[in-house]
Amino acid sequence: MVEATVAPGQKMFSQRGAMLAYRGDVTFTPNMAGGQGGLMSMIGRRVAGEATPLMTVEGSGTVMFGHGGHHIQVIGLTGDTLYVEADRLLAFDGTLEQGTMFMGSQGGVMGMVRGQVTGQGLFTTTLKGHGSVAVMAHGGIIELPIGQGRTVHVDPQAYVAHHGDVRNKLSTAVGWRDMVGRGSGEAFQLELSGNGAVYVQASEEKL
Repeated sequence: MVEATVAPGQKMFSQRGAMLAYRGDVTFTPNMAGGQGGLMSMIGRRVAGEATPLMTVEGSGTVMFGHGGHHIQVIGLTGDTLYVEADRLLAFDGTLEQGTMFMGSQGGVMGMVRGQVTGQGLFTTTLKGHGSVAVMAHGGIIELPIGQGRTVHVDPQAYVAHHGDVRNKLSTAVGWRDMVGRGSGEAFQLELSGNGAVYVQASEEKL
């Protein structure tokens, strides 16, 4: 779990059902507008037509968040944009500007990854600004830096999030995993280059 401090005049957003316990005078209100971005930035599986409302967290106290016993990683943003699967978002500061991006807009690469390989939707959530984001993963999470001459290859199903000026390329070359009898989806690799970081979970299992 992760513990967050809520102060008067500030707010947080969390997934519904993520609150485990809290101390102090804290309120939780369903936010059908999905945070600061309005209706179109609602968190949920938009392809399936399921828009899950966020909870607005306000007041004065501390709140403990968690969900499904999953590993939680806190990512600090200092003005850049985080691209993260909507289902992996646990909670985030209300100071962050929330949006929705059609992953196919990145050259069709991420849309292919989610639509064909992982079976997830073609939309992802973007969070931009200064603040913290708590994301969930199956197993632990490792942050891999992406820089000049440091291209990172990620199994699409192990991808959690990324930030920075990062370009995506989908490779369909048959890799070593197919040589040892893994599924056909393992032939896909997500190649990330540019400047930034990618977060990878310790398992291929989806949330």
